[in-house]
Amino acid sequence: MQLNGAEILIECLKEQGVDTVFGYPGGAILNVYDELYKHSNEIRHILTSHEQGASHAADGYARATGKVGVCFATSGPGATNLVTGIATAFMDSIPIVAITCNVGVPLLGKDSFQEIDITGITMPITKYNFIVKNVNDLARTIRKAFEIAQSGRPGPVLIDIPKDVTGNKAEYEPVKIQPIVKYKKEICMEDIDKAVEMIEEAKRPFVFVGGGAILSDASEELRAFVDKVQCPVCDSLMGKGAFPGTDELYTGMLGMHGTKTSNFGVSECDLLIVVGARFSDRVTGNPNKFASNAKILQFDIDVAEMNKNVIIDEGVVGDIKEVLAAVNEKLPQQEHTEWIKKIQEYKAKYPLTYHLESLTGPYVIEEIYKQTEGDAIIVTEVGQHQMWAAQYYKFTKPRTLLTSGGLGTMGYGLGAAIGAKMGRPEKTVVNIAGDGCFRMNMNEVATAARYNIPIIQVVVNNHVLGMVRQWQNLFYGQRYSATVLNDAVDFVKLAEAMGAKAVRATTREEFADAFKFALNAGGPVVIDCQIDSDDKVWPMVAPGAPISEVFDEKDLQEKQQTN
Repeated sequence: MQLNGAEILIECLKEQGVDTVFGYPGGAILNVYDELYKHSNEIRHILTSHEQGASHAADGYARATGKVGVCFATSGPGATNLVTGIATAFMDSIPIVAITCNVGVPLLGKDSFQEIDITGITMPITKYNFIVKNVNDLARTIRKAFEIAQSGRPGPVLIDIPKDVTGNKAEYEPVKIQPIVKYKKEICMEDIDKAVEMIEEAKRPFVFVGGGAILSDASEELRAFVDKVQCPVCDSLMGKGAFPGTDELYTGMLGMHGTKTSNFGVSECDLLIVVGARFSDRVTGNPNKFASNAKILQFDIDVAEMNKNVIIDEGVVGDIKEVLAAVNEKLPQQEHTEWIKKIQEYKAKYPLTYHLESLTGPYVIEEIYKQTEGDAIIVTEVGQHQMWAAQYYKFTKPRTLLTSGGLGTMGYGLGAAIGAKMGRPEKTVVNIAGDGCFRMNMNEVATAARYNIPIIQVVVNNHVLGMVRQWQNLFYGQRYSATVLNDAVDFVKLAEAMGAKAVRATTREEFADAFKFALNAGGPVVIDCQIDSDDKVWPMVAPGAPISEVFDEKDLQEKQQTN
């Protein structure tokens, strides 16, 4: 049948099972929005307050559901406003398809009004991108974009469609979309055999879990693997929830703000088994001294991650779910009683602690965990509150912590929370922000209010850029350059002005009551939590130091007294 480009686009989205799109209209994309209007009973459109919010919402939808998130933007500034969100998804391997519309083909390259080379701009931050100059290529391109976004290591794909292409007609034939095969090559069984051999030889193995275990839906296989190896488990920020945070073998996060148990344990192990992690600098500290007593065995879908940041001894390339299943089939039951006992002693000796007498970030997180019974989707912005959420909320299921790990995008969380709630309406969704982050994209409170999306926005408000201030305090002689936010901005009044309910909490009791109210409010609620400006995230590893030199507040005080 003959359809115009806009009609083909909508039909192709329906083929892919897309039920929600986040975006912002404009002149170049009007044909698409006109067609979307006719299909509003099949595809919901969430009009965000800013295109960046749309890209983060598509990302949050993808992380929460495991499906592809979709966002729309018009040409020029509309398209460029997606860039930060696309880069966020790229760094964390999140499958989104961003669809932009450009000026007509005859106007391309002529500095036309609101023209931008968005494919050129986004080439380094997409898995692939397209500009479709012929309507006959449109359906094939859209299908290919969704396949690329989901297969192998996932990631964002951009499709740029000139306006005349959305109006031109072509023959359209519906296609039944087949399930995506994530990893198409055969896993090398020799590598599996070598992995099994290394595990059998190890006396002090340690499993380190990254985001790849979540992206491949490998939680069940991971638990079976740990049961067979019988060893401690730590994770990265992106790996949280792949292995239950309540399990006795779990030791907490690894790296700059990881637990002493994880950092000491990885530094002392003789085999580090890395499951879907990429050795970020925030994990390894000094890479030359990382896990220096251990052989390193890495499982990853992307061969480019092998020996990129840390030199490994052996690796298995493949989808994590399939790799773990293959290893589990061949690996005999292991026992490491003495090693586990030593790690348990570390856990008892070095628990996470915080000041109990006032309202603090850790208390806020623990109260959220208590009231949600550990069964919420937690979204965060970036900074101290992000680390507190990772440390004090016990994630037991995958896709329940949504956070910008690789790019560290302030302003990510509110849009992502909206996307997550759209994708998982049955779940309680809480976005935890610092006041600095909240300022960046708090306009999306208006989006949540417009659609009465019942998300809970918790602002951990210390009136400073907390993580930057922490570094200034510890490493820059307490020179607080441009990090003090001592103005008169009232988040409660702002939230109410945008149509949400809002509460301020200054004590532990007030926060507990405020969060209970928010859980039952039936719409968006902002909670402004006032905490001390100098609360810090502990433990910590100094930049460039080995993770074995992790220290906490007590260590710092003892060092200062000695000096």
